[in-house]
Amino acid sequence: MEGAEAEERRLAASLTARYSDWVVEALDELPGSFILTDPAMPGHPIVYASRGLASLTGYPPREVLGRNARLFQGADTDRAAVAGVREAVRGQRPHQVSILNYRRDGEAHWVLLHLAPVFHASDGRVLHFLAVQVPIAPPASRRRTPPCRAARPPVVFAACREEARVEEECPCASHAGEVFVDVDKRGQDAEEPRVASEHEKEKALSTANSIFSALNRYSKLTGLVVCGKRCDSVGIPALSSSLNLSLGRIKQSFVLTDPHLPDMPIIYASDAFLSLTGYSREEILGCNCRFLNGPGTSVEVLEQINQHICSEQACTVHLLNYRKGGSSFRDLLHISPIRNASGKVAFHVWVHLDEGAKYDFNGLTPEVWQLGAVGAVRVAVRSLSASGSLLRPSQ
Repeated sequence: MEGAEAEERRLAASLTARYSDWVVEALDELPGSFILTDPAMPGHPIVYASRGLASLTGYPPREVLGRNARLFQGADTDRAAVAGVREAVRGQRPHQVSILNYRRDGEAHWVLLHLAPVFHASDGRVLHFLAVQVPIAPPASRRRTPPCRAARPPVVFAACREEARVEEECPCASHAGEVFVDVDKRGQDAEEPRVASEHEKEKALSTANSIFSALNRYSKLTGLVVCGKRCDSVGIPALSSSLNLSLGRIKQSFVLTDPHLPDMPIIYASDAFLSLTGYSREEILGCNCRFLNGPGTSVEVLEQINQHICSEQACTVHLLNYRKGGSSFRDLLHISPIRNASGKVAFHVWVHLDEGAKYDFNGLTPEVWQLGAVGAVRVAVRSLSASGSLLRPSQ
């Protein structure tokens, strides 16, 4: 009995030590079937199982905690699908695949498995793996997906160009390769694989985004910041000293993101933005802007932002965001594409304004004040891009 209790505490500490004691309650409130695994622990065990997992698989959370995620596999689970998941875990990269899993009663069922690493924002370590399971409906029971839904990328603030979605190979954690291991000669006689619909893919990504928002929100209480992309400046293009100097003269709170890189990372942050949010520049360069989101952040507004980014249009929204210390603020956020001298979008500028703070706008409205920052960024980028001076020569 003492051994079992010690094991429960060890598994619980994998979450509470990193995200605070309240993270489990927050995750319990989220819909969907998902688990979190810890690659640093022997056997790469499941350390959290959602309530929705029991509805989908028949396994109550207590039966899966401490076990490897391979327990969902069975006789006809495809070896190639398992190998793809295993390689994604070893490479510490996101992965999505249709796979034949098994419920607790032995019944086979098709799911869309969405796998994503949870990174420590400051040093890039993988803390956990998130695995979301979405049931794939039989082809005959599906409804047609409206073209407008199928056409737009479902990930909020994702890079819109498919060619920009590259995968990185990283050193694996000591026990990372033990998850989803194909221990039998499975999949030899598997049935025809089901293909997930766009709606099912969108549902998986939406669930994952909600989970990352919760983890990010509660990780801040322990002084830690997590994200779904390795948040460091490795691979992030370095802006030229001339552009850095020009941007440094702009007093408003803003960041620049690169829409041509995977997950559209931040490549520049103003001093005013760092003062507003409490983060250091090293903590956020290379991160997607979603790290500011948390409980109460409107999913509808985030989707609106995504639509405008992908259509290369400017937008102004009101959004609830969070500082590093955990306090929230009402963010008047203006986002605009920044084009180079040839007319192509080079960056997006995100101008943030705390609506609860007092500012001296010199007689201007807050919206016009924000547009002043956009104009200054636009002039700097266009003038320097004409001479090829946006990035450092070594880049």
